[in-house]
Amino acid sequence: MAREKQAETAADAEGTPERSYREQLDFLNPIAQPLASRKLTRKLYKCIRKAAKHKQIRRGVKEVQKFINKGEKGITVLAGDTEPIDVYCHIPIMCEDKSIPYAYVPSKSDLGAAAGSKRPTCVILIKPHEEYQDNYDECLEEVAALPLPL
Repeated sequence: MAREKQAETAADAEGTPERSYREQLDFLNPIAQPLASRKLTRKLYKCIRKAAKHKQIRRGVKEVQKFINKGEKGITVLAGDTEPIDVYCHIPIMCEDKSIPYAYVPSKSDLGAAAGSKRPTCVILIKPHEEYQDNYDECLEEVAALPLPL
């Protein structure tokens, strides 16, 4: 009985159409600045997928926080729809202190899916790797160009 319900909910989740970028913007936190544009969001998801294939990502608040403190470099991508914001509101400050570029994307479920996970995730650190260096450099340049909040 329980398995049937799980199968139904999984089918319902797959059957529901994904929200567009514009619709996802309605669920953003007030601290989600700088927000990646639609085009940059797609580039970041593509870079995350490539990094996940080569196991060059750090996923989750605890893991990202640990490796930022250790001095690891990369691009930090945060989900803009995470509730409560207290969970990860300290990450941008840590990134600014360590000179690590960061950007927000609208959806934590899309961020988790890009990392190859079924679970949503609120923070990912993309590490550089020679296999996808061009894509990484392009994303790094665009994220670094985003205006930081005051």
